[in-house]
Amino acid sequence: MNAPANIFACARRCLLARDVEQTLDLSEQGVADCIDVSKAMENRAIPDPELQPVFPDKPRLVDPVKLPRRGVATEAGRAALIHAIAHIEYNAVHLAWDAIYRFRNQPEAFYRDWLQVAGEETRHFRMLQTRLRELGHVYGDFDAHDGLWRVAYMTRHDPLIRMALVPRVLEARGLDVTPGMITRLENAGDTETADILRIIYRDEIGHVEIGSRWFHYFCSERNLDPEATFRDTIRE
Repeated sequence: MNAPANIFACARRCLLARDVEQTLDLSEQGVADCIDVSKAMENRAIPDPELQPVFPDKPRLVDPVKLPRRGVATEAGRAALIHAIAHIEYNAVHLAWDAIYRFRNQPEAFYRDWLQVAGEETRHFRMLQTRLRELGHVYGDFDAHDGLWRVAYMTRHDPLIRMALVPRVLEARGLDVTPGMITRLENAGDTETADILRIIYRDEIGHVEIGSRWFHYFCSERNLDPEATFRDTIRE
């Protein structure tokens, strides 16, 4: 009988895969192989604190202010919007696996939650990738920015700060703007993309809840007031 997969090794392989399809395949395989989290956690070797994901050569990463603003009235504008969301979801795949890889000695439920997030973010990207191809494009055709991963790297030393800034701020902001995007897409006649965003919106509500739950857990562990800690973290 083969030894059970190790969740931290699966996370590392996913983070270091340069090819997009390889990353997605490894993510899906890791989720499937590590479904029995208690067995997958048996080896908790210390992670490399400076490990960063390997990203593909495209999309080209630029300053956010240099990204053109496009409406959804044209097919090109809708493709650019889908690409921007796909880029966020691709980063989110890495963020989920990074939380698993980087933050050791957490309760099993922590890894179970982020394994679920990794699987859902991978599915989101697959759906957007398919829709992008239907519009004649592939991931990498448009420029993007790396703001999401910069925040992830800044919070690599502390799971409390990671939970505060990534799920509770950046992902929550996505929830704020998604309903408006769905409405604009429907008004433009693109019900296919609107339906994809509805699925993503539903799942991301759960991801924000997961991040918020673990933020409160880490605050409780340190006898910190969650509201004051959140305000101080944002301010800092």
